[in-house]
Amino acid sequence: MGFHQDTLFRSADMSLVQLYVATEIGREVVSALGGLGEVQFRDLNPETSAFQRTFTKEIRRLDNVERQLRYFYSQMAKASIPLRPLSSSADTLAAPSASEIDELAERCQSLEQRVASLNDNYETLRKREVELTEWRWVLREAGGFFDRAHGRTDEIRQSTDNDEAPLLQDVEQHAPRQHEHERERSFSIMNIGFVAGVIPRERIAAFERILWRTLRGNLYMNQSEISEPIIDPSSNEPIDKNVFVIFAHGKEIIAKIRRISESLGADLYSVDENSDLRRDQVQEVNTRLSDLGNVLRNTKQTLDAELTQISRSLAAWMIVIKKEKAVYEALNMFSYDHARKTLIAEAWCPTNSLPLISSTLRDVTDRAGLSVPSIINELKTSKTPPTYVKTNKFTEGFQTIINAYGTAKYTEVNPGLPTIVTFPFLFAVMFGDLGHGFLMTLAACVMIYYERILLKKKLDELFSMAFFGRYIMLMMGVFSMYTGLIYNDLFSKPVTLFPSQWEWRNVTGGEVAEASLRDGYRYPFGLDWGWHGADNALIFGNSYKMKLSIILGWAHMTYSICLSYINARHFKSPVDIWGNFVPGMIFFQSIFGYLVFTIIFKWFVNWRDEELINNGIVPPGLLNMLINMFLSPGTIPKGEQLYRGQGVVQVFLLLIAVICVPILLLLKPFYLRWEHNRARALGYRGIGENTRVSALDGDEDEEEENGSGAARTRESFTTDDGVAMIVEEINEDHEEFEFSEIMIHQVIHTIEFCLNCVSHTASYLRLWALSLAHQQLSVVLWTMTIGIAFKMTGTTGVIMTVVLFYLWFNLTIGILCVMEGTSAMLHSLRLHWVEAMSKHFLGDGIAFEPFSFQSILEEDVIEG
Repeated sequence: MGFHQDTLFRSADMSLVQLYVATEIGREVVSALGGLGEVQFRDLNPETSAFQRTFTKEIRRLDNVERQLRYFYSQMAKASIPLRPLSSSADTLAAPSASEIDELAERCQSLEQRVASLNDNYETLRKREVELTEWRWVLREAGGFFDRAHGRTDEIRQSTDNDEAPLLQDVEQHAPRQHEHERERSFSIMNIGFVAGVIPRERIAAFERILWRTLRGNLYMNQSEISEPIIDPSSNEPIDKNVFVIFAHGKEIIAKIRRISESLGADLYSVDENSDLRRDQVQEVNTRLSDLGNVLRNTKQTLDAELTQISRSLAAWMIVIKKEKAVYEALNMFSYDHARKTLIAEAWCPTNSLPLISSTLRDVTDRAGLSVPSIINELKTSKTPPTYVKTNKFTEGFQTIINAYGTAKYTEVNPGLPTIVTFPFLFAVMFGDLGHGFLMTLAACVMIYYERILLKKKLDELFSMAFFGRYIMLMMGVFSMYTGLIYNDLFSKPVTLFPSQWEWRNVTGGEVAEASLRDGYRYPFGLDWGWHGADNALIFGNSYKMKLSIILGWAHMTYSICLSYINARHFKSPVDIWGNFVPGMIFFQSIFGYLVFTIIFKWFVNWRDEELINNGIVPPGLLNMLINMFLSPGTIPKGEQLYRGQGVVQVFLLLIAVICVPILLLLKPFYLRWEHNRARALGYRGIGENTRVSALDGDEDEEEENGSGAARTRESFTTDDGVAMIVEEINEDHEEFEFSEIMIHQVIHTIEFCLNCVSHTASYLRLWALSLAHQQLSVVLWTMTIGIAFKMTGTTGVIMTVVLFYLWFNLTIGILCVMEGTSAMLHSLRLHWVEAMSKHFLGDGIAFEPFSFQSILEEDVIEG
């Protein structure tokens, strides 16, 4: 079988195939096809819910394994254990067998139980350690509180019968302390209790305020800060806490204090009033903390050792499970023939890949030792195939620009090919500067040189976008260097490669210096550097770049209209050629092609010629000329004639443009209507076309009941690889013709085309505006920074040169290269999406999304 070569100019030829695969090797076949990445499966069970499909049980089991692997990864990240990276070829290894997947699932189950048990024990021990640590702080800080509180008991002036009186008077310098047993007895006599605990420092103010308002001041509270933060076991974040001890009388008040404390997240601990018992408590806490620390270290070492062992294989396990899950999800789109125990699939694939797919099926069948071969049933269909444009790392970025607007229709001209040149060139017209272009080229070359290293690293979002478009940036930089030479701009300064064509005459004081052209010499390449610094340089540059923008816009849009002719010829639609392309091209060239002609013609005329000056002929304003061409056809103002017979030519072009409008509007709809009526008069109900045949199609009786009248033809053969193939074709009626819909569509197309010819041509003036803005901003930046330093001398000049050069360079990178470059890139993007692609491109195609392990893994990259 002969196939066409796949190119970037058009999408690859696609085929709709049916695959008949034995159930025993269904998993292996799908896994092999996933490695190829050349097949897009169609869902043959669209009305079946996910829970009713054949392989739902397997997917659920793999979901559970995937959850376990994510749990391992989270525990490793928590323990700061790195994931062992995979080699570059790890994802291309052969798929494991079903028994190996079962073993992996069982191993993950046991590992999860072990890691979860160790982790729970470790978390429990850590919480206990925090509690003991807080208790030790409470015992340490509360001792002083008790000493001060007991020292004041003999100075209490509160009556036990008066609840409204203050609880404790703040007496600091009074009688000497009582003995220990006397102080304890005074506490019991006064019925004073206390609450001790730890509370987060951020809540201490609210805690004090609530206690004061609730108890109306009937308490005595002491609190102090814990010098070291307490680590929260659940979040591993340090929390600043305070120790507090609250004295009050009455069990009800003490109970109320406890409830308030617990509601604000305080942890309460028991503290004995007796100093000897407190010392015993402190000793006990220290002993328990020491023992607990040993257990914690052993548990942590065991847990880390287990996670380290898992980390050596986790990346490979995650890839294996993700592939296996994708395989079963693809198998769920298959149909199952219970009679023949066969899996039936429908898929789109590139026609050129059919031999490779056939050989892959044969290899899988041979390895399984089955005598029944897999069958490929190629279907001829009228259903529009998906669009598949093969790219490489250079063309991928440019194709992504087109795909962001829309996917090209199957086999139509792919705008991505001309975009490789037009996109960076239009960018360079706006960004043209030899120095800035060199910096951009240098940055792109660095990313290309280190691309293998950068591909393995985790990049931030902005740098990742720049790295993905590194080849676009390279082309933009190279083209900017070229246009910088044309503009003769190097960081806003001229480049004196050749002698200037202008010479200056000597002037006396007070005279304005004027330059004159040298006889017999013109500047060889680009803009003469003599224009830099001239008083009328801006006027000259504006006129030159504005007209150049119109010419470039005309060329770009003319090329795009020509692509519509190539599409119409490819799809064998002469009505689109004569009804859209020809009148559209004539209309566009009659107006804006003529404008470009006058621009170039005006450049070739020597308006300083004495004969023209004597006859009173001055350079005409081309914009006014174009306006008068419509308002006053055939009338040329005196002294503004560009060439002889100008009025007659303009009237002729205007008539042609007007005649093209009804042709654009009416020719295609009425031709399609005539063709449809002619077909019906000959006895045909519609135009026969190839249509899709599904593996689930009913028998011929059902087709007759539906009135399809489809005719089938079938041809079977065996490939060189020994794989059976069947080519099946079916023809059925075309959908009903609707003249009103076609007419409405053509009216909209005609109005848009005619109006867009005007607005889109004017839109290309952004090339002039952005180029002027970039040049003037570059001049201002140079003048206000490093230009000042070059006017200084001595030590001050050296220091200012270094400082202002640093400032100038950073502003050049940040403003002129990054910000201005992004702006110019977006404007170039708009010129392609709107002004150019609207002339031939609808973007209503369907993207080819093959079942590919590589693309699946790229969606969920494992950091390693």
